[in-house]
Amino acid sequence: MAKKLIVGNWKMNGSRAFNASLLADVLQGLDGPMSCDIAVCVPAVYLGQVMQIASGTPLAWGAQDVSVHEQGAYTGEVSVAMLKDFDAHYVIVGHSERRQYHGETDAAVAAKAMAALAQGVTPIVCVGETLEQRESGRTEEVVKQQLAAVIHAAGHCTSELVVAYEPVWAIGTGQTATPEQAQAVHAVLRAQLRAASDNAERVRILYGGSMNAANAADLLQQADIDGGLIGGASLKAPDFLTIVNAAN
Repeated sequence: MAKKLIVGNWKMNGSRAFNASLLADVLQGLDGPMSCDIAVCVPAVYLGQVMQIASGTPLAWGAQDVSVHEQGAYTGEVSVAMLKDFDAHYVIVGHSERRQYHGETDAAVAAKAMAALAQGVTPIVCVGETLEQRESGRTEEVVKQQLAAVIHAAGHCTSELVVAYEPVWAIGTGQTATPEQAQAVHAVLRAQLRAASDNAERVRILYGGSMNAANAADLLQQADIDGGLIGGASLKAPDFLTIVNAAN
């Protein structure tokens, strides 16, 4: 069984002073043996700062998006090579906010995942349904379609992915899928991965819908929940550490 993985997604938050204080508090709290992996995905402008602070510690780091292009006339884009220049371990692709606000398609998400894999950065592939889709009974259809695009592109590299199930209706809303609801979707994704790869058990499937200090332990006890993609709670060191301890 793969170690659990807890990833903080800072979204568009932070400042040099805030980041330094937050990371100092988090690192101070990681004072015992670690049986889970832990990372933070931060705005690209702070990758250098996080690398400087977190190097040599149990804390890994990554980005929140990446370009499909290697280099060139793509103003405002950040390439995988640039992320590698800051020793980024992970990059989030296909977050629901990117899909909703930037019109990212399943094909675009797959292309970003492949760009990351090609240079040894692990993509955290986000899938999830809206409230309307859940209420119309389309949850399984939607998440399988989103993941299928990446599996089709990745082929034998599918086992190198991290997948995050983030029900759109539970992101930043304070609503959370029950442990049973989350597990049901994770089980669907696990079966899809098993059908695609002989090494599917290596793929960690994270839950990413308002996991917090209060509900993390119950969610992380589910058979197919291998960690969490943490939003707001990752900006509060005590809450983030509580989730890490639940996974640890």
